[in-house]
Amino acid sequence: MRSSPHWQALRRRVEHLPASIAESFRDGCAALESALRAVPEALADTPWRAGGWTRKQILGHMIDSAANNHQRFVRAAIDGDYTGPFYQQEAWVEAHGYTAMSWPVLLRWWQNYHELLIAVVERIPSERLDSPCRVGTNPPVTLAFLIEDYLAHQQHHLRQIQS
Repeated sequence: MRSSPHWQALRRRVEHLPASIAESFRDGCAALESALRAVPEALADTPWRAGGWTRKQILGHMIDSAANNHQRFVRAAIDGDYTGPFYQQEAWVEAHGYTAMSWPVLLRWWQNYHELLIAVVERIPSERLDSPCRVGTNPPVTLAFLIEDYLAHQQHHLRQIQS
């Protein structure tokens, strides 16, 4: 809770992420959004490769990734570490029914989620960048690594959508 004594104390002594990391994240999200908006809606239901997800499903997966990483970023920033599961991407994409949604709606959801993530990343205390984060059975990585890897993951899927 934002009003908890722990959170209030943390906010009083916070030194936020170095501007370069926050700026890099913000700029990366802006570039992704611009590129996603350039994708013709007519391609949205077309698989990116034979037997692959449609572009709608890929964009939905990108939204799911935002949801999962939102939890990771916030928990590591508040608690000083994070341990959580992998996410079952096939099941999540199916559960959300992204193929039945319109491309413009998916784009709005992606944009809204990334506006929230940008706000979170900009407020992460710099002292938390080295927080250990364990996802599934992977070895621990730092919160800074998770933030950078998240953008790389989004860019990977953008390339699939653009292909």
